[in-house]
Amino acid sequence: MGSKPKLPPGQRAIAETRKINLGHNPPFDPESWNLEVTGLVETPLKLSWDEFRGRVDYRGKSDLHCVEGWSVLDIEWEGVRLSTLLEQAGVKPEARFVFVESDDGYSTSFPLSDADEADVALVIKQNGEWLTPDEGRPVRLVVPHRYAYKAAKFVRRIVLVAEDRPGYWETRGYHNEADPWKEQRKAPG
Repeated sequence: MGSKPKLPPGQRAIAETRKINLGHNPPFDPESWNLEVTGLVETPLKLSWDEFRGRVDYRGKSDLHCVEGWSVLDIEWEGVRLSTLLEQAGVKPEARFVFVESDDGYSTSFPLSDADEADVALVIKQNGEWLTPDEGRPVRLVVPHRYAYKAAKFVRRIVLVAEDRPGYWETRGYHNEADPWKEQRKAPG
């Protein structure tokens, strides 16, 4: 049995991530910043910057695959597993999707089951360094088994919902599932 190739079909490896955003990097004030976990949860969370970075429970490597066809392999991340925060908030049974909102107006969504993956995390460091504004400082979502448009930068709010809410790129024709191994770049039809 052969092992799975490192690069999904249609991807090429590059040395570092490209700086892609909606045209601006929102300001970050550690004194006023907070992260919310809300929606269909028993106990909504609102964490300050100090509280959030004090919960770091994830250190690992994963790849980032952009829908444009480039991939950066073996990025080291440090942050908080999404599953940890959802467990603390207490997910209600009717919750089926995660909707992510960012400070720059960006949004994305994915099935709640993705949050159970051990490498799905809200990260604050990349390759041992604090995230830069271009990389989504202060917090970026990492969902390694999806194209990078699911890896929202400048994350501010995690909302659990019963019905899927297409995000920024999904409403502009990108595939909602975004599986790089299936080359799910554009929405069917």
